[in-house]
Amino acid sequence: MNSRVPVAIEWTGQPGPLRFETGFTRVVNNYGCLLVSPKELGLQQRLRVTNLATRQSADAVVVWKGAEQSDGWEMGVELVAADLNFWGVDL
Repeated sequence: MNSRVPVAIEWTGQPGPLRFETGFTRVVNNYGCLLVSPKELGLQQRLRVTNLATRQSADAVVVWKGAEQSDGWEMGVELVAADLNFWGVDL
């Protein structure tokens, strides 16, 4: 479903400390989203996604990486064991 949801993402850099950015989704479903991030993340990068509208968080992994667009990097993100109502919309 096309849905722009504001999100926060957290991940551990290689090497380095915990990193934090905000982004948004273009598409959401029960299994993940098409995420737009200001930072490029690698395939299989593990991260924590927080839906800023509902304040729910879930672990996730980058499963697809697209090209950089004018508003950020497009990435396919799979949620790991998230609540079915994670996005706060009827899917």
